[in-house]
Amino acid sequence: MTTVDEPSQPLWIETPLLYSSHISSIIGCSAYLKLENLQPSHSFKYRGVTHFIQQCKRKHGPDVHCIIASGGNAGLAAACAARRVGVKCTVYLPITASQRVVDYLRKEEAEVVLGGRIYAEALAEAQKAAALDEKAVMVPAYDDPLLWEGHASMIDEIAAHLPYGKPDAIFCSVGGGGLLAGIIVGCKRVGWDEVPIVTLETHGTNCFYQTMLQNSNKSMPPDFEGSEYITSKEHPELVLANVASTLHLSKASCLAASTPSSGAVKLALERQGIVRCLSIPDEMSMDACCKFADDHKLLVELACSTALTPAYFPSLFSNIFRTSQPKNVVFIVCGGFSVSLNDLEFYKQTVKGPQAEDIDEDAQWGTVSEGRWIAYCDSEKWYIPKQAP
Repeated sequence: MTTVDEPSQPLWIETPLLYSSHISSIIGCSAYLKLENLQPSHSFKYRGVTHFIQQCKRKHGPDVHCIIASGGNAGLAAACAARRVGVKCTVYLPITASQRVVDYLRKEEAEVVLGGRIYAEALAEAQKAAALDEKAVMVPAYDDPLLWEGHASMIDEIAAHLPYGKPDAIFCSVGGGGLLAGIIVGCKRVGWDEVPIVTLETHGTNCFYQTMLQNSNKSMPPDFEGSEYITSKEHPELVLANVASTLHLSKASCLAASTPSSGAVKLALERQGIVRCLSIPDEMSMDACCKFADDHKLLVELACSTALTPAYFPSLFSNIFRTSQPKNVVFIVCGGFSVSLNDLEFYKQTVKGPQAEDIDEDAQWGTVSEGRWIAYCDSEKWYIPKQAP
């Protein structure tokens, strides 16, 4: 077993900031890709989770037992980190987790427990187990300042290598909000607090989108009226959208937090710069995923390609920037393990499929008969022309 003796030494790698001529030519400005898919566990989560686990070993000693519930990527990051520093790790996954993820976790010497249909139920099982083990520490998947501090390191790296100073916008996917919180913390640290952040989710997983609208007194699009909300325990002034009933409607399973981090929501509401929230159909993310693979020879999950959709739909990009054309933007390629060539073939067939031709204009979460996608930005409903895959 390979271990790291000094727990203060970061385990994450400094990932490339790649200029994309492909995307730049599509959107008409300089586009840069922060390639977090190159982290040892294949996603940005390795930054924050390794930072947390190193602190656990420092505080509790080498006998600490790290327990985490995950949809996949946070668990992989924890398993990789725990093996590196030489501590025990148990990962709780929903029963829907792929066998590929389970096998990878076991290769990283983690114990795997399957329980519950969704992440929230796996989390409840993990918390029960942790309460019975005096050496156990719960490792959060996305909701903790230590995680955000680790994720923030990617902004330090972007600031050091971006050739034109501050970007005009940073694009990222949102699940529970841990990545977004890290970006906000990092932007504040490097003096980019006013830089706009554009967040993207799929319709079935858009707990952050709905939460932000509800807490900023913006009107909710009719398609999302009637959603369930709960009061945040940590920040009672906030209400959080609970989308547990719609998670199964999206293929972007690694965005599948039922509710967002209230801490991340608070950071987003209070930051100086704007946070624009978008919700898109799975098919747009699938299309972007396939095109990104063709252009850059990189496979990423739908949870990642969701943030790349404005790069491949110029009308979506131009709608986001109505008042001024940006000069340079950064897309966080957050990565993810659960993707294969077979998945990409399925995505291509889904985007081409006949379902895109027969859906009524008032249909929820899809395309319309004229060949347009339905997307939402804040309170607005947008019709985005469908691109040929």
